[in-house]
Amino acid sequence: MTFGFASSAATSTSGSASRLARMLQPSEWTAAGIPLLRNPREVVSGLHTRHRPTPSTAVVAVLDPEERLAASASFARRSAPADGWEFRNALLAHLRRVIPHDLRRRTPVRTAVLLYCREGDERWTEEDGAWMWGLRDACTLHGLRCGAYITLTRGGWQVFGEGRGGRRPNSTSVPGDLADTMASEPYELRTAGGSSEALRRTAAR
Repeated sequence: MTFGFASSAATSTSGSASRLARMLQPSEWTAAGIPLLRNPREVVSGLHTRHRPTPSTAVVAVLDPEERLAASASFARRSAPADGWEFRNALLAHLRRVIPHDLRRRTPVRTAVLLYCREGDERWTEEDGAWMWGLRDACTLHGLRCGAYITLTRGGWQVFGEGRGGRRPNSTSVPGDLADTMASEPYELRTAGGSSEALRRTAAR
């Protein structure tokens, strides 16, 4: 009896197609109506201080309706091709460890945001698209609103879909004290990965 297996090339092509289906383009993310953060710098600085992320580190945080931190967790990304399904599973596993689900609520009241520290610049990548897909799906499965996706690079931080960002903190900066998270510089508008049109949405829906 002879057993056959699909060629590695065919398997690879199929796997690549599946991964591409599990990511969101910047336009899809912007159109999803992700709620704006009232004070993104405070959120970013607070998570940076608490978790001290380095490149390839994801920080998932749950915010209450007043945008206070309810829970957070950080973990290193596995060295594998970017896949929204894998990212979803990792995010969901960490959410389940730090906070109970809200699936019994008819409408989500808490919001999950994701800060991802990576190499490169602020421009969107397929890896970002996979994280967006994973965050959205994990939120649905945990009874949360899908909130902001934020990248942290050498150039600073950026909230995708909003055009808001700043130079500090960045992936190389030393974490400050939590008391300093309200500080200083005005927001910079970034064009990569987001539209200024999104700024006209309300901060909380």
